[in-house]
Amino acid sequence: MTHTPPTAPFALGRYRQGNDVVLGLVAGDRIRPLGEEELGASDLNAFLAAPDWDRLATLAEAEGPWTALSEAVLTAPVQPRQVLQAGANYRTHVVQLIVGGLTKGESALTPEEARDRAERIMDARAASGRPFVFIGMPQCVVGDDVPLTLPSYSDVHDWELELAVVIGPEAFRVGRDEAMSHVAGYTITNDISTRDLLFPSDVGDIGADWFSAKNAPGFLPTGPYLVPAPFVDPANLAIRLELNGEVMQDATTAELVFDVAALVSTASQTLPLLPGDILLTGSPAGNGQHWKRFLRDGDVMTGTIEGVGTQVVRCVAEAAA
Repeated sequence: MTHTPPTAPFALGRYRQGNDVVLGLVAGDRIRPLGEEELGASDLNAFLAAPDWDRLATLAEAEGPWTALSEAVLTAPVQPRQVLQAGANYRTHVVQLIVGGLTKGESALTPEEARDRAERIMDARAASGRPFVFIGMPQCVVGDDVPLTLPSYSDVHDWELELAVVIGPEAFRVGRDEAMSHVAGYTITNDISTRDLLFPSDVGDIGADWFSAKNAPGFLPTGPYLVPAPFVDPANLAIRLELNGEVMQDATTAELVFDVAALVSTASQTLPLLPGDILLTGSPAGNGQHWKRFLRDGDVMTGTIEGVGTQVVRCVAEAAA
């Protein structure tokens, strides 16, 4: 797969060399390996604990063992120990789901009643200052070099393109005013969700089954790049997902109910966020539930976030047992 070069002066990527995966520095249309000597740290997460971007900027301009980016097979650029996910963080997205009767307990409402209720819910959330964060499984993080296998137990697998924050120095109970100093960079994650597993019919009002709905193998395609925080202003980035060339999601991060600082601070109140962890910021309107169109064998999703890159995810049906 050929990836569009990053627009940032440089970025980090991980790519395959035989059976191994190598950390690399991407500058323009070239990539070079980063060993411990070049990185100044034992591995990626150790580097992110105290990122020295000036060191990499020098390497980006230096002679070295560069390879054409078009010849590299990129995989997920991060190796998180924890995955945190922000829910219901785009106003229009949540309103769409509730108006469409696509959340638990909304089927008895008229569209007008549902919209009014949805807007009141989102206004109250924004006023409360309390983001909603849940956990994902790090083993679901893969690169877009891995096809997305659609499990055969459902026909309603959905997309959720998201800006993902990559944690730098460990963050534990940090305030919003200091949260951004714990952000190393950004990447792209598509939070795949199986809709009919989200609200099980046999558990009453216990709540959502986030584990079953969102953690099948490969359900967090991520990358292709980790773009350093100094090159990205997360406040107003265009975010767009195309399905087989048709635009399904088209928004900006300016629509976030809670910004990156608020999300990092909130997540860090419960447990330490570790270097290399990722925090998904939420997905805008335009999911498959809204369009009544879910993922099928042969589908191609192209997700682009301004300044962060473009990922291309190919879907395949699960092989028959």
